[in-house]
Amino acid sequence: MAKQTLTKPEESERVIALADGRRLSLGGPLVMGVLNVTPDSFSDGGRYDSPVAALRQAVAMVEQGADIVDVGGESSRPGAQPVDPTEERHRVLPVIAQLRKESRVFISVDTYRAETAAAALDAGADLVNDISALRFDRDMARLVAERAVPIVLMHMKGTPRNMQQNPVYTDCVKEIVEFFDERIEFAAARGIDRNRLILDPGIGFGKRLEDNLDILSRLREFRRFGLPVMVGASRKSFIGMLAPSSAAASERIGGSIAAAVLAMCHGADIVRVHDVAPTVEALKTLVAIRARGGLSC
Repeated sequence: MAKQTLTKPEESERVIALADGRRLSLGGPLVMGVLNVTPDSFSDGGRYDSPVAALRQAVAMVEQGADIVDVGGESSRPGAQPVDPTEERHRVLPVIAQLRKESRVFISVDTYRAETAAAALDAGADLVNDISALRFDRDMARLVAERAVPIVLMHMKGTPRNMQQNPVYTDCVKEIVEFFDERIEFAAARGIDRNRLILDPGIGFGKRLEDNLDILSRLREFRRFGLPVMVGASRKSFIGMLAPSSAAASERIGGSIAAAVLAMCHGADIVRVHDVAPTVEALKTLVAIRARGGLSC
C-alpha cells in the first residue's frame, strides 16, 4: 500500500539530498529521535551516557519508527555549561559509528563544533544539527559546504548558559524570520547549497511561554523560505507551564505529542522528539484521518 502523507501531491517529491547520494524524502511527517549521550540533559540526563545504553536506545527508536536519530554529546538545557570538545567527541563517536554499522537510519550529530561534526561525519553521520546556526564556530560553514551535507539552522537568543535570562521580543516570529533571512544569506555566501538547509525556530531556546505558543500557532510563516522546517517541542518547560505538575520532564508526553501533531498540521516537516513510539502512533493516526478528508491541515 502506498505511503500516506500529510503533504499535497505536488509536494511529495520534496527531498533533502545527502552527500552519499541517498535522499531523505519530505513526502510525509519525519520523526527525529533525540539521543542525549550526556549526564546532564534536562529530561533524561545520565540514562544513555554509556555507549551500550545509547546504542540500545538508538536501535529501539529505529524499531519504533524514527526516521532520523539525533546524537548529542553536550547538553543545551538552560544554564548548561560547555563540555570539553574532546569529551564531546568521546561521547558521540562510538555511538554513531556502531549505529551506522547496525542500521541505515539517517543519523544527525547535534553539535555546533566543526571538529566534532567532521569526526561524526567520518564515523557515519549524515547531517549536522547546529543550535548556533553557524554562529559559534567559524569553521562549521566551510565544513558543511565542503562535505555537502544538510544542516539544521536553529534560532536561539543568547547561549544555553544565558538564553532564558529574561528574553524579550516585540514580535518573536517576525524576529526569527529576519534571523533566518540573514542566516540563509550567510550560508549561501559560504557555498552551502540552499537545498541542504533545514530551519528550526528553536522552541525553548531563549523564548518565553508566549513566544513558544506564537511559534507553534504561526509556524506556516516559516514556510516562506521554501525550506524544510523542524520543530523540537518535546518535553520542553513550556508544557509544564501550561499543565503544572510535580512530575519529571520525561512525563510531559501528552503535551509533547499535542505539540508535534499541531506542528505537522501547521507546516513542520520534521519533529524532534524523545518519545518516538507514541509520536509515530499519533502521526499515523493524523495521516489516516486526513486521507479520509477529515482534516484541513
